[in-house]
Amino acid sequence: MSHERDYILGTHDDEIARLGLQHRVWRPRVSDAWRRAGFTLGQTLLDVGCGPGHGTIDLAELVGPLGKIIAVDRSQRFLDYLETTRRQRGLDHITTFELELDADELPVKGADGAWCRWIFAFLKQPRDLLARIGRALRPGGVLVAYEYLDYSTWRIAPRSPAHEEFVRVVMESWRADGGEPDIGLDLPRWLEELGFETKTLQPIINIVPASNYVWQWPKAFIEVGLRRLVELGRFTGDRARKISEAFVAAEAASHTLMITPAMLEIIAVRK
Repeated sequence: MSHERDYILGTHDDEIARLGLQHRVWRPRVSDAWRRAGFTLGQTLLDVGCGPGHGTIDLAELVGPLGKIIAVDRSQRFLDYLETTRRQRGLDHITTFELELDADELPVKGADGAWCRWIFAFLKQPRDLLARIGRALRPGGVLVAYEYLDYSTWRIAPRSPAHEEFVRVVMESWRADGGEPDIGLDLPRWLEELGFETKTLQPIINIVPASNYVWQWPKAFIEVGLRRLVELGRFTGDRARKISEAFVAAEAASHTLMITPAMLEIIAVRK
């Protein structure tokens, strides 16, 4: 019988909503990467760690009804949400699978492409998953991946000690759960070792005021993340409130800028 596997950030309604906002912020950049990777009509694409499927739906519309999307995740709750959306949208060419990304073989061979975002960073055996993605792709199949390169670049200017404390504790909790926030430092070497040819490595960092839509992505994470860190016992409720208040004050100041965590966009081809 299936059981729900928890995430470090949870699988509750607030997290599903946050992931939706996150995808909307990143959609223009991701859609451009898919285009540069050659994702197109009629292809079979693998969505690795699909979550509640915000990106899965976009991929399904990209490949059209003659294509196929294989969406895999470890959370049945996320997959149930995706299944509801898929049925509502009449996207019969999406197939979902619950599996453990740290261990299970992927349920497809000869896929034209694969896509993942912020997946390897949460795994205990990320290189093994990369190898399994390689086995799931046909020769010439393309992987598009986004992972953090330097999470500690997430700062507020002028400096906010409260925000820097929050980022530090987030990274500590991540590593305590077996993940590695700066996994982007390892992926290029692993790709070469596993028989991929890297086409592009693109660093991504934004410096934005609160009026910029990109601001909403890290803001939403702070709101959900503080609650989760309290649940995990890493912050008291009082400390979390003080960090939240410091962020609200910084957001209200006209001169404040957000420097986002440094990301790495990878487009690589299986040889």
